[in-house]
Amino acid sequence: MIQNGIDKDFIKKDKSHVQKKTKLTIMCMVYKDDGSFLVENRLKKDWPGLTFPGGHVEDDELIVDAVVREMKEETGLEVSDLESRGYIEWNEFGDNVRHLAMLFKTKTFKGNLKSSKEGEIFFIKEEDIEKYPLSNDFLEIYKKLK
Repeated sequence: MIQNGIDKDFIKKDKSHVQKKTKLTIMCMVYKDDGSFLVENRLKKDWPGLTFPGGHVEDDELIVDAVVREMKEETGLEVSDLESRGYIEWNEFGDNVRHLAMLFKTKTFKGNLKSSKEGEIFFIKEEDIEKYPLSNDFLEIYKKLK
């Protein structure tokens, strides 16, 4: 049935206008003046290897609040003075979901470094990156965060 110039039956059948669900995540690079930066050697099979600490943004949570929370949970550090460094997205996991990661960096932090069940947390320098297995897109993300 066409009503107001819109074929409602066609719209019900045509799914090209339906947007994928979006999962919003964050990643944060903590760095020091000596050129070292914080990484996680992630153990989980869905994203193994060297990556930057981060995680999912909860419903109704502000993005910056998610960065602070996730960094405290995964690294033990309290971060502030966050600098937005763009984003990276993935659509090819076969789950019909758009994965969007907001990227941040900071050199302002306090607290005691601790690893989590997700992997070992440590500072590294750029010349040592090749000594570790890398997560998907690690080098692309690193370039955006430098």
